[in-house]
Amino acid sequence: MTAAAANEIRLTRVYDAPVAAVWDAWTDLAQVAQWWGPRGFTITTKSKDLRAGGHWDYIMHGPDGKDWPNYARYHEVVPRERLVYDHGASSADAKPLFHVVAEFRDLGGKTQFDMCMTLATAEAAQQTRQFIKAAGGNSTWDRLAEYLEKDNQGRELFVINRSFDAPIDTMFDMWTKPEHFAKWLPPTGMTMTFRRVDIRTGGDAFWSMSSGDFTMYGRFEYLDVQRPHRIVYSQYFADEHENITRQPGAPTWPEQMVTTVTFTEEDAGQTRVQVRSEVLGVATSEEMAAFIAERAGMTQGWTGSFDKLEALLAGETVSA
Repeated sequence: MTAAAANEIRLTRVYDAPVAAVWDAWTDLAQVAQWWGPRGFTITTKSKDLRAGGHWDYIMHGPDGKDWPNYARYHEVVPRERLVYDHGASSADAKPLFHVVAEFRDLGGKTQFDMCMTLATAEAAQQTRQFIKAAGGNSTWDRLAEYLEKDNQGRELFVINRSFDAPIDTMFDMWTKPEHFAKWLPPTGMTMTFRRVDIRTGGDAFWSMSSGDFTMYGRFEYLDVQRPHRIVYSQYFADEHENITRQPGAPTWPEQMVTTVTFTEEDAGQTRVQVRSEVLGVATSEEMAAFIAERAGMTQGWTGSFDKLEALLAGETVSA
């Protein structure tokens, strides 16, 4: 895609599902209800007519009980290829807030999804970016990734994406140089110390996180490290002697997880980071239920860490 204009908001995702499955997830109401909206939101569709000149009239229900009426007017519908519509209105008679072009590209078993939202002014675009960030709006596309994995492959995942104003090599360094990683990864209020670290394929790390008199320990085992595009590591909690333990305070949390971090160049000097986590090995039904139930909490946790990473990249002082 070409560089975004000042009054545009652009988004690109690659989904591990064929284009027909992604299109159906977007257009079939039963499937849309499984993922549309930020985490914690649900929707009720009042009516939908998927054709040029048609519409989608629906209500977003927020986790706080507030309802958000939405009305979209379709201008172009090309199955499995393209949707063009006006969106952001609260009713058929209200003025839309932005114009959307959504494109679905077949990558041979995978699908590239490109979306461009065009607003009236650069100022309106910036305000919308801030609103999307505050509302966790980008988690919508993470939820779609999770839904597609479950629907097409039977896998339960946690997915989160974030774009940073930094080149890809810098972003890779922020994940692989422990003096950087330890500053932004831990939850707010905790400090992280690497007691042993060797970040490479086949390497591992033993770490601790502390807050006051409380200290917890864990290990990363690096399964695949490919500069500057990919890091895969397994992780588990441990005691001070590196023996595997359960998560403190969460006895039903899965014993081991595996996380894949992918770095993708976007506009000049900008990098998108995608984190995908899933249970490693066989999990009990209680453990899997705990993982699924905690995805909203994981989004909150990663968002806090990414905010600290963003501040660190901007040269700001990051406190525990």
